[in-house]
Amino acid sequence: MIQITPETLVQRVKALSGQDRKLIAIAGAPGSGKSTLAEDLAHQLGPTAAVMPMDGFHLDNDALHTMDLFHRKGAPETFDADGFVALIKRLRGEDTVPYPTFDRDADRTVPDGGQINETTRVVLIEGNYLLLNQSPWDSLAGLFDITVRLVVDHETLAARLITRWIDHGLSPENARGRALGNDMVNVRYVDAHSFDPDYVIRSS
Repeated sequence: MIQITPETLVQRVKALSGQDRKLIAIAGAPGSGKSTLAEDLAHQLGPTAAVMPMDGFHLDNDALHTMDLFHRKGAPETFDADGFVALIKRLRGEDTVPYPTFDRDADRTVPDGGQINETTRVVLIEGNYLLLNQSPWDSLAGLFDITVRLVVDHETLAARLITRWIDHGLSPENARGRALGNDMVNVRYVDAHSFDPDYVIRSS
């Protein structure tokens, strides 16, 4: 693993050779800033770069209730991982690829809410579990041209997540319970069960 800055990462992406579409994995915990980083990178790389979040592969709430997993929403098992892997493979071979997005206000996925088109030469794929070494997520290994992990210390992450849940309308007590009892559990799981990335970006 090599620690780099976002500016250096932009140069590494630009230096990739070949005419095929490039897939860049930006992995990080909820609250780590990966969405912001991905958007900033896309802006610096220009109009042929696009961001594709993993969030659209959340299983819907009815399915999670049926599976008794609603209380763990956001954990690896609450995503359509097989569908996500299949879509990443499609990005390699198809010019135009629609993908689902996630409406946070409605707390639901939006089928075909986004699209990667034929002019997109760099796709910045951001999500929590892109480097997970557990099946079926481990099928992603080898599909990316560059893998990056955004690292934030756990104390900072917990504080950010508590604030996020308060901003979403939870009471301070419930926000703390949601952040520490679910989100940070997932953070520790990823720490223990992930492949090493090509590069690390550390954030205070």
